[in-house]
Amino acid sequence: MKHADKVRHLLKQSFNSGHENNLALFKEILSHNDDIVYREFVFHDHNRDIKGTCIYTDGLVNSLEINAVLDLLVYRANELLTSMHETMEGPDFADKLKNEILAKHNVKLTRKVEEGIDAILSGDSLFVIDHSEQAFIASTKGWKERSVEDPATEQVVRGPRDGFTENIRTNTALVRRRIRDPLFKMEGMKIGTKSKTDINIAYLEGTVKPSLVDEVKERLQKIKIDSIMDSGYIEELISDAPYSPFTTVLSTERPDKVASAILEGRVAVFVDNSPFVLLMPTYFWQFLQASDDYYSRYMAGSFFRIIRYIAFVISLTLPSLYVMLVSFHQEMIPTPLALTIASGREVVPFPVLLEAIVMEIAFELMREAGLRMPKPVGQAVSIVGSLIIGQAAVQAGLVSPFMVIIVAVTGISSFAIPNYAASFSIRLIRFPLLVASGTLGLLGFATMFTLLAIHALTIRSFGESYLAPAAPFQPSDQKDIVVRMPWWKMEKQPQLAEGVEDRVGSDQLPEPPEKGPKK
Repeated sequence: MKHADKVRHLLKQSFNSGHENNLALFKEILSHNDDIVYREFVFHDHNRDIKGTCIYTDGLVNSLEINAVLDLLVYRANELLTSMHETMEGPDFADKLKNEILAKHNVKLTRKVEEGIDAILSGDSLFVIDHSEQAFIASTKGWKERSVEDPATEQVVRGPRDGFTENIRTNTALVRRRIRDPLFKMEGMKIGTKSKTDINIAYLEGTVKPSLVDEVKERLQKIKIDSIMDSGYIEELISDAPYSPFTTVLSTERPDKVASAILEGRVAVFVDNSPFVLLMPTYFWQFLQASDDYYSRYMAGSFFRIIRYIAFVISLTLPSLYVMLVSFHQEMIPTPLALTIASGREVVPFPVLLEAIVMEIAFELMREAGLRMPKPVGQAVSIVGSLIIGQAAVQAGLVSPFMVIIVAVTGISSFAIPNYAASFSIRLIRFPLLVASGTLGLLGFATMFTLLAIHALTIRSFGESYLAPAAPFQPSDQKDIVVRMPWWKMEKQPQLAEGVEDRVGSDQLPEPPEKGPKK
């Protein structure tokens, strides 16, 4: 029998009353692991010594917690035995030891070897005691973790500065601080046959649709995989349109964004070891909305949201429109501008489509290089490289000055989109739209754009239309799509929510006092 098969067989066993047998069982299962610690201890049972062993993973535990449990077992178990006039063979001794000696610690009993192994590898400690068919699992997690910091991918001018970390319990606590409602639920499960990654499903009962919660649970339970290293695994395995360039699950590392989504009737999925939380269902318009839209005055928030919509249109269509007009429809360009473009292109040896594709790929190369290199060096590569290569290409006559401007404006516009996943989707879509415009002109552009629109209309995100509330049109939900209306205008919950409670009370419009302040 192979060692792996033998370990799987041993995991199905239960503890017996022999300490040495139990210890040998664990050493066989966890063999060749230098970070597994076996810490022996002894306490007195009337006229004999009782042996025990504490098993834990070095680096995942808080040593102070382990010492506190050991002190109670070694120095107070003897008092319990003496006062009770019992021995370790008593059938209820393990329960009495847990309830009377270890009551102030988070301790539970188990008879299953597999449950004990999971506890050890998760950061808890297992206490195996002679003459007992049950082992103690003590909560002693205490590994090093990154502190709560400003989110790196979603910067705001005004708003909270805390972001998620790689610890799932820290992340759930950051959201729990913002939703102090007894109906806020947090259900847990484990995914991954080998990683056994902790997953938490968060929702607001009474606001979320029960069918949505059931759908999320069902999709998560269907996942059969050996390990989950990040929430991106989960996102790809539960998405509605896996072959679409559009992402149907929103990921964020902002606790305030997650709390707002839950209050609107959405479901959040927390994944241990990942600073990104998944939100579903997702609408396309959410990718163009930033958190500080809601923290600034509604006129400023609406203005900058419109700017982002303009940036989205520019990033998606500007290169295609330029190639289409220069290649096929010069009559649509004003004459002075057409002459300027022609004078810049008279020394360029390539067709405008090839020129655009080469420049777009070069820009993506510099952006990827700047992202992967160390931060101080990466910024210099992306900025200086763009300037030097662009200027050198123009002077060498390989590209026209207009093309450099077009690619630069397109790249800057893509940076204005607050969500990286949406920005990546636009970068993917840009190339087929560019090829269609450069080969068929206006007909190719219109056809490809129509196909993309039809595709977006057919996508669903956990049963909800991806382009809702614009398609299908929902008049009551138009107050937070292109512009953000004042808070006193957004009285009702979105139609996504199941609850009927008003979001904002009536008569919330602030008004000045009838009389001035008292002197």
